[in-house]
Amino acid sequence: MALAEETKRIAAQFEYTDEDVNKGVQEFLRQMNEGLQHDGTSMSQIPTYVTGVPNGTEKGLYLAVDLGGTNFRVCSIHLNGDTTFNLTYSKIAIPKELMVAEQASDLFGFLAKQIELFLRTHHEDHFAAHVRRRQTVSTPEGYRDEQIFRLGFTFSFPVRQVGINKGTLMRWTKGFDIPDAVGKDVCALLQQEIDRLHLPVKVAALVNDTVGTLMARSYTSPGKTSTLLGAIFGTGTNGAYVEKITNIKKPVEGDYDKTTGLMVINTEWGSFDNQLNVLPNTSYDIELDQKSVNPGIQIFEKRVSGMFLGEIVRLVVVDMLKNPAISLFKDENSSHNDWKSTTTIGEGSGIFQQWGLDSSLMSIAAADSTPDQSSLRQELEKQLNIYAASLEDAQAFRTVANAVGRRAARLSAVALGAVVLQSGKLQEASDEPIDIGVDGSLVEHYPFFRDMIYEALAAVDGIGPDGAKRIRIGIAKDGSGVGAALIALVAANMEKKGVVDYLNYIKNDVAQKWAATIPEAGESTTIA
Repeated sequence: MALAEETKRIAAQFEYTDEDVNKGVQEFLRQMNEGLQHDGTSMSQIPTYVTGVPNGTEKGLYLAVDLGGTNFRVCSIHLNGDTTFNLTYSKIAIPKELMVAEQASDLFGFLAKQIELFLRTHHEDHFAAHVRRRQTVSTPEGYRDEQIFRLGFTFSFPVRQVGINKGTLMRWTKGFDIPDAVGKDVCALLQQEIDRLHLPVKVAALVNDTVGTLMARSYTSPGKTSTLLGAIFGTGTNGAYVEKITNIKKPVEGDYDKTTGLMVINTEWGSFDNQLNVLPNTSYDIELDQKSVNPGIQIFEKRVSGMFLGEIVRLVVVDMLKNPAISLFKDENSSHNDWKSTTTIGEGSGIFQQWGLDSSLMSIAAADSTPDQSSLRQELEKQLNIYAASLEDAQAFRTVANAVGRRAARLSAVALGAVVLQSGKLQEASDEPIDIGVDGSLVEHYPFFRDMIYEALAAVDGIGPDGAKRIRIGIAKDGSGVGAALIALVAANMEKKGVVDYLNYIKNDVAQKWAATIPEAGESTTIA
């Protein structure tokens, strides 16, 4: 009984009430709007230069590449125009030496070569036709628009974006270190190597994975409504949503299409409330943050994302193991264990190592509905070398894990609810759902995670139970592929608009020249 009571006391520290949710939503809205007005705020609210989302009728063949870590993925996506698509892809490991190359051209040259190999393997006929691109005066670039593959480039490193296909690398992460590339436009670096190989490919868009998730969901979602928000709830968390351009008060450099009145904003909400104005902050959260590689940063992410949830649970368990008043994962003798054994923690158990408890174990705990918690107990042995855990042990672990997971889901609802309120869509006279696309291991694999989000959304002032029913949260897969291709399509449409403007310019220029040559009465002239 002592263990059950202590477990209940600790779990209560992770309770996130309806009142807490509403305070969180109001602060989230405040920090969202602060980020729309100034740079250097908690939530960066980064303009993406993507000014439209698809509706599922788009057609065409597009390329997408994804450099997100140790692998490089090349995809071709054929959009069928009926919310469906066909995807072909290849994945190549980045050679270790290229991750720390002396010259940026070494890495980007390798990437361009993989694009060429992919085209020759999967699109030989199309490739041969595209190579024979003819020069023309119909575009400023000097090539026929339809003879070039448009490519979306998902680049998962910190960049300062200044256009739909322009962004300078701020720093490398994930084991990459090529100083030569820092401060340079990554799209230009890739385009330079593509041109060196004479490939019929244009890097049309620089893509963030959350923006890709938004685009992929908007293309494939059922119904007439375009998607409002794309969100990741996995190893990390972030969201991108459609904002009115009139709400963006800070300067937006570079060219973009203003006619839609909309722009996709990358919130970078993992850093929401780094100041801890409203976010919960238990002793376990404080310890996790202090021992992390970036103390004081990404505070919201450290309470929501899969990378950190298992570590919070581990810190709680270690704290409980140190308490002599309770007997977690230890028995005086076998009579105290329903398996008639004694619990032992094996040498080298992950329970005593930072990041040693994977968040997937929380999913197993939440899903185990067996009376004796046998699935969870087997996984405790398999993953953590905790042998013959008693039923009481397993129940204590499950209670802690569920409390941490539930808090994460309700915090997720704070972000989603705030974006829905910011959009004003609940006030619009429409029966169409407000569509949200999500991706990541938590929303895909953690049992009841979305149910707990909906429960919290129903408690938000301005949403309520009826409003929560109008919010549709659906899984969006392949954001880095399909989403990147769709952003390349948006970019191509922007180019076409630019071409129309360019041709109008030529036409007007010629008309003015002709007008200038028309002589006044009694004059003569020569046309140059």
